[in-house]
Amino acid sequence: MTNDQIKHAVLQIIAVIAPDEDLSHVKSDVALRDQLELDSMDFLDIVMELRKRYGVEVPEGDYGQLASLDSCVIYLAPKLKDK
Repeated sequence: MTNDQIKHAVLQIIAVIAPDEDLSHVKSDVALRDQLELDSMDFLDIVMELRKRYGVEVPEGDYGQLASLDSCVIYLAPKLKDK
């Protein structure tokens, strides 16, 4: 997957988990929880959906690396390079 595809995939997952959120103005370099009404359960749902859709395991200790879209790309790109 390309970096843009990873960002799009994360936004698609968020759109399912938080359908009332307007994702059109999400900045890629700002923490998602600072821009959107996402609580810890929503974040856990995002992690679970990444595993379900793409087979990506994200250990709890790595959750902080998924804070923004840019950091999601940095963390997920090596795991999704062949997807």
